[in-house]
Amino acid sequence: MQERRFTHLVVCGLFLFMMPSQVVSTWWFISQLSAVGTRIMCDNIPGLVGKQRELCRNYPDVMVSIGRGAREGVKECQYQFRNGRWNCSTMDRDTSVFGKVMLKKASKEAAFVYAISSAGVVHEITRSCSKGELLDCACDPSKKGSSRDEHGVFDWGGCSDNVQFAHDFARQFVDARERKDRDPRALMNLHNNRAGRRAVMKNMKLECKCHGVSGSCSIRTCWKAMQDFREVGSYLRAKYDQASEVTMVQDGTGLSVIRTHRRPNRANLVYFEESPDYCKHDPETGSLGTAGRVCNKTSQGPDSCDVMCCGRGYNTMRVQRTSQCECKFHWCCFVRCSECTETVDQHTCKGVSTDQVGATEAGDGPASTQTLRDGSEAPTAAEVTTKPRRQGRKPSKRRDKKRRRQGGQSRSRETTAVHTETVVHSLVTATI
Repeated sequence: MQERRFTHLVVCGLFLFMMPSQVVSTWWFISQLSAVGTRIMCDNIPGLVGKQRELCRNYPDVMVSIGRGAREGVKECQYQFRNGRWNCSTMDRDTSVFGKVMLKKASKEAAFVYAISSAGVVHEITRSCSKGELLDCACDPSKKGSSRDEHGVFDWGGCSDNVQFAHDFARQFVDARERKDRDPRALMNLHNNRAGRRAVMKNMKLECKCHGVSGSCSIRTCWKAMQDFREVGSYLRAKYDQASEVTMVQDGTGLSVIRTHRRPNRANLVYFEESPDYCKHDPETGSLGTAGRVCNKTSQGPDSCDVMCCGRGYNTMRVQRTSQCECKFHWCCFVRCSECTETVDQHTCKGVSTDQVGATEAGDGPASTQTLRDGSEAPTAAEVTTKPRRQGRKPSKRRDKKRRRQGGQSRSRETTAVHTETVVHSLVTATI
């Protein structure tokens, strides 16, 4: 017993030693922990308020699901914004996880982060309930008897996902800090947290199994199931695009929408401030900038080089990519693939520099790139290969006399032929 207690103390000491002395913390930091739930860890996880520490000590099994849900929210956030200037990056050894910009700026990005994190917690707790991993919940007990849908009457059966338990627990845990503060930013966070939880419940689906003679489906057994979290992420991304800017009402009890925006309901996201441009690296706000980010030269969307690079231009380099190809299924039962390597052009955004203003316009690629008449890019100096001059036949007196009789006309045709051969060789090299 003493040895076990000593081990806990050592782990806790190392954990605290790794943490900065002055930090701005949130419960999101649970997403960076490999294991949570023990009493000593609950007392020392930065960012938790009293109510959250109490729930952590009383429900250690649920805390494991909350940690997985927080990581799932981060992963989905990074997928949804993978092609934007802000790509939902997380900060190493930063207990605010997403950087100070999420805590200082009441922007649309902050609204999405709160919503997707809350949705991830609900999704993972619900999944753990259905798998029987939690002591306090199992399948949804309210789905009993019969019900009806557009296809007729069906009987409840199977294991319906208990999303209501997950919704209520997530509301207690995730909203604890905001319910304690009750300032304008807290009201915004509470609204977006609720929108994230509602997104999971709204994306539930009804799954059914038919029973009867020869599959006649005279009797149906149905249950409620969650959809893949990618569907929830896409749903919230659409709400991000339609987010409404709001202000605080005079009595401080609610939010009022700006006239130019539509009135939000409980499923919409809300924000107070305009977003930063995320173009430059700014440690004060937590913006990582877009220098070095890969952009798409041919795209017209947010991942285009013009938008992603903020007008600074981009660099182009040729890289080799290896991928699996020519996959064949062999009986039984494995798939064998070959490795194919291709050379492609990769474009990355330039950083801010003093010599940015030059001969090339913003957004152009390297100045050495040229275009031939057929539309293909001319090779660089390192890629051009020189064709060796063709060796002639041995000199002959009879052939020399014949050339002198033909005169200057022969010399003109000979010069033209040599010039044509050179041009054709240049085009072939560029095409290859």
